[in-house]
Amino acid sequence: MKGTRNLMLRTKDYVTVYGSVVLLAACVCAAKDRPARVNLFPRLQAGQTLAYQISYHSDKHVKTESRVIVAAPDDSAKVDVNALLRLEVLSVLPQGDRAVIRLRTRFEVLRSDSHFKVPNIEPPEPQLQKQDPNGRFIEFTILPDGRLDQVTGLDALFPEQQQAWQEWASRFLLAAGFRIPGVRITQKWNSEEAEKSPSPIAGLRWMRESTYVRDEPCRAVQLTVQGSVATSDSEPETCAVILTTAVLKQISNKIATPEDFKLHELRTAGTAHGTNHIITYISLKAGIPIRATEEATQQMNVTVAKADGSNRVQYDVNAKSRSEVLLVSETPLNNP
Repeated sequence: MKGTRNLMLRTKDYVTVYGSVVLLAACVCAAKDRPARVNLFPRLQAGQTLAYQISYHSDKHVKTESRVIVAAPDDSAKVDVNALLRLEVLSVLPQGDRAVIRLRTRFEVLRSDSHFKVPNIEPPEPQLQKQDPNGRFIEFTILPDGRLDQVTGLDALFPEQQQAWQEWASRFLLAAGFRIPGVRITQKWNSEEAEKSPSPIAGLRWMRESTYVRDEPCRAVQLTVQGSVATSDSEPETCAVILTTAVLKQISNKIATPEDFKLHELRTAGTAHGTNHIITYISLKAGIPIRATEEATQQMNVTVAKADGSNRVQYDVNAKSRSEVLLVSETPLNNP
């Protein structure tokens, strides 16, 4: 009996140890199979140059109603912009796995076809002489947290040209703004950003949710003699595919008048809504976008009146836009 009991105890200890070993092995295997985090902050070198093809199209319809003026039933604005943007890295100051990066951009080719018939719902501004974008530089700094800083030269461009640059900057900095050390496939994260475009409604913010969906082969495009883009014969690389959905939110319906409207003794009231869907392919090697597309819709219903409530005009705005940003392969990445 004693021998049988000792055998049973030894068997129990063996099973316990064996079970622990199996559990440990399972944990090791699970850790091995778990996708590794990747750092998607741009990895650039001083003196490096890149080129991006940018296309932006927007179509805005405005319906006005007023008791004091005869308003057009359907005013609209259409913007078509195609541009080649050259980027030069001026300096890189490493800070851990990120950096402070100073860059300079210039539109080498910019074609815009704009048709404006939008009523003046914004307060009058001093007349500024916009200059030809050719030869004019926009300089800026990317901070380690992905924010833009010290932007100069942007105000000298026409509104649609500024919009094209901002579309590119938003795509270029999408991954740089991640607040976590790294991301892995299937991971989700949220971000928030104030609406930068002038608006008769104050306190508008974009609430974004991004998902690292998967990895896919990707490659830059090549410009043809006619100025269009074609598939490049360069070797493909691997990109992180990021899907982002952004929703436009209004902080408060009670505080709708921007400060610049108040300075002109105007008051505004209304609501705004919008949704953007963005797909971005970011190079795992360089942390820069290879391709990005965006589809957006926005609606705004706003009333603009004098401070005493007179001369009230209501605007119903519906807008759609789409944009695409493509890395051009005419310049090698020269990654470290």
